[in-house]
Amino acid sequence: MEVLASSSLSPIFTKPNKINPNFSIQVKLWVTQPPKIVKASNFSYARNRSNKPRSNARNPGLVLVCNRFLCVTERNDHRKLSGKVMMKSSVNFRQNLSAALVRLVSVLLVSSISVVTTDSPAWGLTEENLLFLEAWRTIDRAYIDKTFNGQSWFRYRETALRNEPMNTREETYMAIKKMLATLDDPFTRFLEPGKFKSLRSGTQGAVTGVGLSIGYPAASDGSPAGLVVISASPGGPANRMGISPGDIILGIDNTTTETLTIYDAAQMLQGAEGSTVELAIRSGPETRLLTLTRERVSVNPVKSRLCELPGSGSNSPKIGYIKLTTFNQNASSAVRKAIETLRGNNVNAFVLDLRDNSGGSFPEGIEIAKFWLDKGVIVYICDSRGVRDIYDTDGSNAIATSEPLAVLVNKGTASASEILAGALKDNKRALVYGEPTYGKGKIQSVFELSDGSGLAVTVARYETPAHTDIDKVGVTPDHPLPKSFPKDEEAFCGCLKDPTAACYLNQGLLFSR
Repeated sequence: MEVLASSSLSPIFTKPNKINPNFSIQVKLWVTQPPKIVKASNFSYARNRSNKPRSNARNPGLVLVCNRFLCVTERNDHRKLSGKVMMKSSVNFRQNLSAALVRLVSVLLVSSISVVTTDSPAWGLTEENLLFLEAWRTIDRAYIDKTFNGQSWFRYRETALRNEPMNTREETYMAIKKMLATLDDPFTRFLEPGKFKSLRSGTQGAVTGVGLSIGYPAASDGSPAGLVVISASPGGPANRMGISPGDIILGIDNTTTETLTIYDAAQMLQGAEGSTVELAIRSGPETRLLTLTRERVSVNPVKSRLCELPGSGSNSPKIGYIKLTTFNQNASSAVRKAIETLRGNNVNAFVLDLRDNSGGSFPEGIEIAKFWLDKGVIVYICDSRGVRDIYDTDGSNAIATSEPLAVLVNKGTASASEILAGALKDNKRALVYGEPTYGKGKIQSVFELSDGSGLAVTVARYETPAHTDIDKVGVTPDHPLPKSFPKDEEAFCGCLKDPTAACYLNQGLLFSR
């Protein structure tokens, strides 16, 4: 006997009050006698008191495969069966079917409970099997695409448990990675315990590495295969060696990046403090081999400065400049503190610099958006069926809604930074300056498994308040910035003060629509 679980909620061949109606069972029961084929267009067993056969010529594809115990409805045109099934039959057939139902109910009471109501197959499971099932179940519940890249997720589970070797932890990890590869989603990935711990430490404000944020190239434009630099942390080892956003990493320690995921590459870039790593970097037409020394850096996500512009006495314009470099767990509190300090100095306007900010914690981005908005939608969270959730604000967390605001972005602005920039732009709270952003419109959540490993899972995509899907497109700025416009707070003030500077930007135009 073969019992197949189904995702629908309509049991077949059941009697009222005998089997839980939330069960879904398909049964194929074969005996030694060859089955007989009964052609039918419609079949109705329950509540059909009449001996008269009923038919419908519009459904010629329905076939009843019968033996002395049971008849199973199938279609010979491979289409899904829908609606009630009615049959042409004799009295003997109904008697045989009634007897079969009595036997079937007793079988289902035993077998369906162990097969259908659990996530596990009927055979014995090892500890490694259970870890694989834990990963499978996490994807089943959280992954954005409920078609799972067009495959039967339940069937994959059963096939993998039967065929994939899972005798050691390494083999189980390999089976999980192979499972995730079928989704064809580079952002949904498995993290061994060491990588999972490193990922968590990176969002908590400290990391040992070379100060690079990396991603996949946005498009195949003939550029060298590899990984693209999204941003280089100011003052970090990579920044000091002249590595810039848009550069391509061709190799790490003699390993080509052509087949590396960004997460494997990030793991290779990190390491013990004081150790070195060799990078092959392509900057435009030039390829360089650079040796960088890893450093441990406590990431302060915010730098701020008060810029006093030329004016008359106490009426001199004051611009509050805030540079946000990452969205770690300290980001929102640091931005709040910077806003409150600058407002205490009576600033007339704010500039929020998100250039080369490759993102981080999604909730931190939402909280920072609330500081600037008195009301409105911040972001729409969507899945394959459309809008699933809405993040908005009623102004209860607002602290700076009246002063003019300009937001600076570039191609290194990604993920949570794009959510923040899009929310401020679409709510007409800020003007956006710079160049189109990176275009990462997917949201991942991180799940820890029982052995300390983890899964980063794409759980949703997002749209800006104007329902713009920025994935692989980015946020389009309102105005460009001068190419020589600086990225540090010291030089920023100079570009607003000196009309003769190549980077000069008139502060009156900066906040004008």
